[in-house]
Amino acid sequence: MSRVRSAEKRSAILEAAVDEIAEAGLGAATAKIARRAGIATGTLFTYFATKEELLNELYLELKGEAYARMNAGFPQKGSLEERARHVWMSYLEWAIEAPRKRKVSVQLNVSDVITPETRVRAAAGRSFFDATFAELGELDAVRALPQGFAAALMGAIQEATMEFIAKNPKERERLKEEGFRVFWRALQ
Repeated sequence: MSRVRSAEKRSAILEAAVDEIAEAGLGAATAKIARRAGIATGTLFTYFATKEELLNELYLELKGEAYARMNAGFPQKGSLEERARHVWMSYLEWAIEAPRKRKVSVQLNVSDVITPETRVRAAAGRSFFDATFAELGELDAVRALPQGFAAALMGAIQEATMEFIAKNPKERERLKEEGFRVFWRALQ
């Protein structure tokens, strides 16, 4: 007879994984993740058969959370600038409010442990902003550059914006606004 798995324990494991990976990197031991979640290591493996499965599920969870934030209130009929601004602001808010989750998401995003299937599953949640980035990629300033350049440019300017917000939190709103203006002007 298989054990009933609780949503609360699964969430505790994923939260513990975020904290442990944020501190120790992707090499974080499952025993430490289990201990931080307040469960036995064997219990962790009743929820996730392998560490790779845990990391893939964590990737889906983090991407899903960030994409849900960006999809909320997405101005589907707005101008390209309004849609790009929404993606900019909503992602920045998520990243600033959950820096450990963002840090782990970035690590997982570049990891070979994340399977192509997991990446495809995660991508299903970002159709609105994928279409926006495709449109941004058609602007004259980036049309001759590889597909995805506009998204990478936004990410780089967001990183700089987050760095300066961390140094000067009282300037958060101004830096978010000015950072977007820099991004938007770069595409004009």
